Amino acid sequence: MSVRISLLGILILSLAAWGKSLPAAQDDDPLVFDDIPLKEMVQHPDWFKESFLDLQEDLTDAIQNGKKGIIVYFGQKRCPYCRQLMEINFKQRDIVKYTRDNFDVIAIDIWSPEEVTTPQGISMTERDYALKMGTNFTPSLVFYDKEGKIALRLRGYYPPYQFRAALEYVAGEHYKREPFHVYLARGDSTLRFEAEDMVEEDFFMPPPYNLDRSRFSAERPLAVFFEQGNCHACDILHTQLLRQPAIRKLFDSFESVQLNIHGKDPVVTPDGQKLLAREWANRLGLFYAPTLIFFDENGREIIRVDSVVHFFRLRNVLNFILSKGYLSHPSFQLWRSAEKGR
Repeated sequence: MSVRISLLGILILSLAAWGKSLPAAQDDDPLVFDDIPLKEMVQHPDWFKESFLDLQEDLTDAIQNGKKGIIVYFGQKRCPYCRQLMEINFKQRDIVKYTRDNFDVIAIDIWSPEEVTTPQGISMTERDYALKMGTNFTPSLVFYDKEGKIALRLRGYYPPYQFRAALEYVAGEHYKREPFHVYLARGDSTLRFEAEDMVEEDFFMPPPYNLDRSRFSAERPLAVFFEQGNCHACDILHTQLLRQPAIRKLFDSFESVQLNIHGKDPVVTPDGQKLLAREWANRLGLFYAPTLIFFDENGREIIRVDSVVHFFRLRNVLNFILSKGYLSHPSFQLWRSAEKGR
């Protein structure tokens, strides 16, 4: 009798090990790295597909070769988060094998003027395609199924245990039955961690959480921290990023609140709905902790950071919001490009 252990099962075991102990060395921790732009360009694995950037043709080739679809990778040449994907995730033998068995991966440069044909047959530049796909953060991955429909989007870098789950979610066609955050929650529900308190900050607003901005404008933008106990990435956020004076000073210009992504605290959302914290997180489709969601003074969502983030990226996001760069630029990446050009 053979026993098949699914990648979701591996995810559960990985999460359990993650919650019990922290890595002994920084080099062993995929969440700890310097996110200053790289001096040397990111190198893609040699097994990425050599593409003429006709994604319709690439998808046809993939299906003819028995694969489940294609993954379009949106990256930048000197992106440290892209390097983590290449040097951490795509150095794991099981991840590489599972990816190659089920998908072809095609690389897109988010700044390139080269022409690409999308799976829907529309031609545009790689830059415009990246904007159309809302790639605020690189790396971004868009999974297309056999019909050329988007099965999943990942914006930013995710560590191996969640990346494995994303691969199986699409390859196993779970996307046809449930959203990704529900799929992950189903795996998390088998865990039996003892509850632990979340790390609090002195600038977090205390309950009751009335965040309604639908009737009266607020004086400052709002930052909502969705977190959970036994969360290594949350611990890094508090012990490293939020200990940086430059980051702390920027958060002084926000109203900030911390919510448990699985919690039952009542919340009046920025658009005036009365929900429990976990109900709101579910409606927002959150699956990564910590997720930071930023709202303007009128309760409209500006941007969310729902993947691994470090000093350089978080500082830029905060400046993007406080400078109201979102009013003059259609994306965070275009604002960053304009800022660097000044």
